[in-house]
Amino acid sequence: MRVRSLHSWPTSYHEAVAVQNRLKSRLILRGDRRKYRIIAGADISYDRGDDTLFAAVVVLRLPEMEIVEISSVTSRARFPYVPGLLSFREAPPLIEAFRRLRTRPDAAIFDGHGVAHPRGFGLASHLGVWLDLPTVGCAKSILVGDGAEPRSTRGEWSPLRLKGKKLGAILRTRAGVKPVYVSQGHRIGLPAAIRLVLECANRFRLPEPTRLADREVNRLRRARFDP
Repeated sequence: MRVRSLHSWPTSYHEAVAVQNRLKSRLILRGDRRKYRIIAGADISYDRGDDTLFAAVVVLRLPEMEIVEISSVTSRARFPYVPGLLSFREAPPLIEAFRRLRTRPDAAIFDGHGVAHPRGFGLASHLGVWLDLPTVGCAKSILVGDGAEPRSTRGEWSPLRLKGKKLGAILRTRAGVKPVYVSQGHRIGLPAAIRLVLECANRFRLPEPTRLADREVNRLRRARFDP
């Protein structure tokens, strides 16, 4: 997959915040009505106290959930672990994993946040602008904001808000199971982001592309630390 270079990688907190604030103006928080068929899921894993990062991108074809391609990268972290700036630590190996793909996905889901972020520019937004793809953040916990718990039926959701502004959705992907937290990354509207997550989460709480990416990065990490 052809991937352009968007910026150099900062080495300090203030430089990283400046990059987020500058790139945020490029976000497009709407999308067309076309169906997304080739979906990438991306995740990253590491052990606290070690700077080795394990990144994976799993590409699936919908609606069959057939695996099209898997790409993985093991690398060293270039940026410290700083909440709110995790994309500067996690994005470089993920970008390399996308670059190694033979298939260009229609959209990508990230185990993380998009605009539901302190500066409105989480991992899914950063990678969306960098890759020029429709992207969605689908996280297991809230980073910023709050909202009411949705009803227990699959597909129910309630707004995730911060100071009255809608940041995303608290979405029930399985009846009676904890919700996930969906936010737009780039080039997609919130209703389409919710639909895509539900379409990909037809058996488990998490969308299948990111669930499989999580399984792959944990396999890589175990192989590295538990030979």
